[in-house]
Amino acid sequence: MTEIILTPVGKIDIMIEAEVIIPDIFASKSTDEIKNLLVWQGPKQLPLSDFFDVKGNAASSPQETSIVIDGDVTRVKRIGAGMTAGKIKINGSAGMHVGSEMNGGEIVVTGDVESWAGMEMKGGLLHIMGNGKDHIGCAYRGSWHGMTGGRILIDGNAVSQLGGGMSGGEIVVTGSVENFCGIRQNAGLIVVKGDANRGVGAEMSGGTIVVTGHIKNFLPGFEYVDTQSDLTFDDITCQGDFLQFSGDHAIVARTKGALYVSKNANEGL
Repeated sequence: MTEIILTPVGKIDIMIEAEVIIPDIFASKSTDEIKNLLVWQGPKQLPLSDFFDVKGNAASSPQETSIVIDGDVTRVKRIGAGMTAGKIKINGSAGMHVGSEMNGGEIVVTGDVESWAGMEMKGGLLHIMGNGKDHIGCAYRGSWHGMTGGRILIDGNAVSQLGGGMSGGEIVVTGSVENFCGIRQNAGLIVVKGDANRGVGAEMSGGTIVVTGHIKNFLPGFEYVDTQSDLTFDDITCQGDFLQFSGDHAIVARTKGALYVSKNANEGL
């Protein structure tokens, strides 16, 4: 796999939108051609070389193209948006919309991500080794369907509306989440290995949510179904005893989702 290294230069004041940073666009281009790709900063289009030092040439196909961003890019939005193949590794934190609408390939962020990471994702892997903010794997404003495929791994914590409108795929959070995890979920799998604050599964009509920690404020629209032990979802395992609930019965829908909650961490339910 051929590697292109982007190193941030200077300080970015107004955020830039850099959806050109994907293997699909870099493939078959020389170093100079990559440098001259245009990104948006406010109302202006500027060459990528205004913000990054570029080294290396791309492979002939996206599948064989690897992009390494060596530094913090929290002021850069839409990295990896819509990518279908190849790899992106960010050695630092990333800005909003990283991996939004991606169809395939792999993105690894060694730091944190801003909001809307993996928005309406369709395939591929987005691995966040730090923490994530709001709306990860979520539906865009005005849409009812969030991610429909692929996998998002978050080694740290996430904030609010994780997997909002989720319609497929998998999200696994090693840490904790805050508010309205899985709101309006209708398919797919969300696993939270830490705690959750409130609103878990609000208005969900399908799919599965597993919380192996404590839910601070449990929604009244869920009905107890059964108690199960050591859950397995393909290669994802959740050990322990879990209370299974169906819901959200607060909404009118023919189907309901499944919510599994750690029995030991939620003795009051």
